[in-house]
Amino acid sequence: MAFLILGIIIFLGIHLVKSFAPGLRAAIVTQGGVGLWHAIHGFCALLGLCLIVYGFDVSRATTGILYTPPKFLTHIALTLMLIAFICLAAAFLPAGRIKTATKHPAVLAIKIWALAHLMANGEVNSVLLFGSFLIWGVLLRISMKRRWRAGSVTHPVFVSYTYDAIAVIVALAVYVLFIWKLHELLIGVAPIVMG
Repeated sequence: MAFLILGIIIFLGIHLVKSFAPGLRAAIVTQGGVGLWHAIHGFCALLGLCLIVYGFDVSRATTGILYTPPKFLTHIALTLMLIAFICLAAAFLPAGRIKTATKHPAVLAIKIWALAHLMANGEVNSVLLFGSFLIWGVLLRISMKRRWRAGSVTHPVFVSYTYDAIAVIVALAVYVLFIWKLHELLIGVAPIVMG
């Protein structure tokens, strides 16, 4: 569990620097340039992610159960994951209505992903991982709202509904692949047990 906790701290911590410790980022950029900041950020993000993956896998054998979700929550979680995939796809496209309405669809996608997985998993390691990401998403959204009000971050400007359609089509395709095989191949757990 220690590797998982350390990975979460490193990964989420480096992603909160810009929002909650902009002076630290500015000092690093002043000392070594923006390239140094990108190198530090990239290294910490990769290290944190590797520790999360390793720590989560190792902790599966020893983790306890905090709660056993009722079966119907799994169906809700699967529906929420489709919405998360749509938001994530919209984040990488020019602005359609989804992107302009959500303002930062990638952060929303992470919050929905975390909530959906908390609804379907009650193991200690799962609650720690997904709960941390949900809290991180909420904190990041609060920080972004402050920066929007201050005018330091701009809202996406609507371009076309075409990008909403593309986001939905791409999300559906990836969602079906995840349900069918990818989740089991990458995570080791089938989201839907067939047969």
